[in-house]
Amino acid sequence: MFRKDRRQIFPQFSKNAVNKASKSISLALNEGREIDKNDEEIVENWRASHAHILNTWQVILRDRIGNKKIYFAQRHKRRSTIYKKLKRYPKMLLARMHDIAGCRLIFKNENDMISYIKGLHLNKNFHHERREGQYKDYIAEPKESGYRGIHDVYAYKSRQGKDRSDKWDGLLIEIQYRTIYQHAWATAVEVAGFLTGDNTKLDEGSEDQKEFFRYASEIIARVYENKKSCKATLSNNELIEGFKELEKKTHLLMILKQLKMVITNPSKYTNNSILRFSIKDNHQYLTVYSFHSSNDATSAYFKMEKDFPADDIVLVKAKNKKNLENSFKNYFGDTKDFVGYIEEGIKKLSN
Repeated sequence: MFRKDRRQIFPQFSKNAVNKASKSISLALNEGREIDKNDEEIVENWRASHAHILNTWQVILRDRIGNKKIYFAQRHKRRSTIYKKLKRYPKMLLARMHDIAGCRLIFKNENDMISYIKGLHLNKNFHHERREGQYKDYIAEPKESGYRGIHDVYAYKSRQGKDRSDKWDGLLIEIQYRTIYQHAWATAVEVAGFLTGDNTKLDEGSEDQKEFFRYASEIIARVYENKKSCKATLSNNELIEGFKELEKKTHLLMILKQLKMVITNPSKYTNNSILRFSIKDNHQYLTVYSFHSSNDATSAYFKMEKDFPADDIVLVKAKNKKNLENSFKNYFGDTKDFVGYIEEGIKKLSN
């Protein structure tokens, strides 16, 4: 199925069938049973069908970037992440999951970000349906975890025409907007999760690690964006002392500062890449695979997920090597921006 052209990978099952299969998988995961192959096939087809949506949106969003210094990347939601969500939220309907397909834009500052978002929202020639009720401003109201950024959700809608198909209509995509500061924080959260096994992103694991990143988010928000995050009631002194105490317990800043990654790069980067992250013998390894066609990349991605279930594997599209490395710093183990922001931020708050 996955060796066909991306436009031929379309939903072959109804939304009711997709939701029924996802509920069955959720039940199997929570009961420790083997997942039914038919349910797995339905979910995999639904996930793969978003390749066309991603390709459409990357063209739309990139065209609006022009010569501005904005980093862009896209990614398919990993099967393991979908299954974790289904296990954690048994009532979740997969056909309504809005982030199976995702695009991310990273801006130098909030003004550039807001300008870009407004331009997208005010485009009268736009035919895709924006889900206004699912717009989330986590800068105005940061998550309890300290996550900050803005999320948009759109439903795909085909244009009318002889060569147009409505097979993908209604499929959802999430667009994430972050500043470089918010992205540095989110990158550090994911890298720390890889290293410690505590998935702070999903509110799992050590409470000290969760609190470390809450304090870190507040430091970055205050110093670099004149904002507040999830520790808004603390004074600067309380914030600094609290962070230092957490660092003594977790040593996370030191771990991230000393992090070294073994990276295997392809001889030539192309637009379509697979990033495979693994940990062996206390070393972190990243292997980058590049493909000329999205079809070959998708096929290899689904196969690799099955062959290496313990590894963290993601299918992405980025304009070039620099764009890829900046948009997916978590996979390249690049936390130097985060470390620098925290160390400098503490000095500034102490003055």
